[in-house]
Amino acid sequence: QVQLVESGGGLVQAGGSLRLSCAASGSIFSINAMGWYRQAPGKQRELVAAITSGGSTNYADSVKGRFTISRDNAKNTVYLQMNSLKPEDTAVYYCNAERGLLPDSWGQGTQVTVSS
Repeated sequence: QVQLVESGGGLVQAGGSLRLSCAASGSIFSINAMGWYRQAPGKQRELVAAITSGGSTNYADSVKGRFTISRDNAKNTVYLQMNSLKPEDTAVYYCNAERGLLPDSWGQGTQVTVSS
């Protein structure tokens, strides 16, 4: 089992910044990659950014150049630095741990609201 605890969401004005954190515990060795997803009201959950155990990253086109995903292996923590936030970034953000053949683990979600 892998437990994920997110923090860092909140309310920010358009153009502002937030940093989300996701601390992992439990069977850390089983994690291949970690990522951030988001789900806005009435929309499907979508991948925002992901980072592999080797450090490779990928981003949704809508956040490229504005968001940065990083990880601190010593702290078993993944971060999502979000700059130049837009109202359309408003969503619940979820941390995900991809574990190969094992079921993915998900955090409880953290609300990000960007006001115009």
